[in-house]
Amino acid sequence: MKIKKADFVCSSARVEQCPTSDKLEFAFIGRSNVGKSSLINMLTNHNSLAKVSGTPGKTQLINHFDINSEWFLVDLPGYGYARVSHSKKKKFTLIIESYVTLRENLHILFVLVDSRHKPQNIDVDFMNFLGENDIPFVIVFTKSDKLSNTQLNNNLEVYKEQMLQNWEEMPKYFITSSEKSIGKTELLGFIKETINEHKKDKVK
Repeated sequence: MKIKKADFVCSSARVEQCPTSDKLEFAFIGRSNVGKSSLINMLTNHNSLAKVSGTPGKTQLINHFDINSEWFLVDLPGYGYARVSHSKKKKFTLIIESYVTLRENLHILFVLVDSRHKPQNIDVDFMNFLGENDIPFVIVFTKSDKLSNTQLNNNLEVYKEQMLQNWEEMPKYFITSSEKSIGKTELLGFIKETINEHKKDKVK
């Protein structure tokens, strides 16, 4: 898939304010500083489509971007911020949980995790929450260029061991690097494939 057009549509404080459209939505979420904005910009060939910042909590709303006039890329607020108030954390949690559990357009949620670190409880707990609520998701390991192949493979094995404590099999995942454009073709190809499968199912 080639992204020829990526346009900002709107920012919503509540799921009820999201666009009234039947377009499939592919949403991206992750902890603070996991590289979400950089990944979105890499995928869409834009330098500033999503705001990149070292300040936690920069994304505070549900942001919709129209991709190729075919589907929505959704940039969600992150979770696990260490430097925001308790009230803001509750606000982010409400926005996230209401979107992922109530938004019928949501097709796949991409959960970003930093490939450099061992499994974080907050990530694992969030993915368990998604599984308990039958929300389809894919893990996206970011910043793979910061590791050697050996380090990356070792970290992936540790992650698999952790996930298999609660899951029958390791959820589908992709390895990415925004700086090196690693995983771009695979991620976009996966999105295109799932869109095509959805179209086939609608025809049946």
